[in-house]
Amino acid sequence: MDSINSKTPSPELDEIDLQIIAALRQDGRMPFAQIAEQLNVSPGMIRMRYSRLVETGVLKVMAISDPLLMGYNTMALIGIRADGSQLMETAEKIAALEEVVYLIITSGSYDIIAEVICRDQAHLLQFLTERLYQIEGVRESETFMHLKIVKEVYF
Repeated sequence: MDSINSKTPSPELDEIDLQIIAALRQDGRMPFAQIAEQLNVSPGMIRMRYSRLVETGVLKVMAISDPLLMGYNTMALIGIRADGSQLMETAEKIAALEEVVYLIITSGSYDIIAEVICRDQAHLLQFLTERLYQIEGVRESETFMHLKIVKEVYF
């Protein structure tokens, strides 16, 4: 399981690196030549920088789908309290569930917070009762249904 603490330190990023990342955040398919023109540098420089950013793990290029347009109309955050002696094992089992799209181990009221996507409320109920609550180490949970996404940023 990836965690912020297990990542190796990233290389020093300069202004051009940051601008390449910003351009690709706007349009992940933007041609290197167009980025180079915007930054007043050569396309070869953009290609080299892009390769380094990907190789070092600073940049990851992927398709992002809209769950609502794919038929997943119910999204929720679930705060989970787990047995401390089984925390990591419990988190890994929850992370393996298909409906879970984001999972973090936290401090505070909940040990684990998971974001899930489901087709509808019946699917969410089935997920909770037949999958999540069956995992050894899950003591209790609280579900927070998404009513409206006001801001969503992929950094």
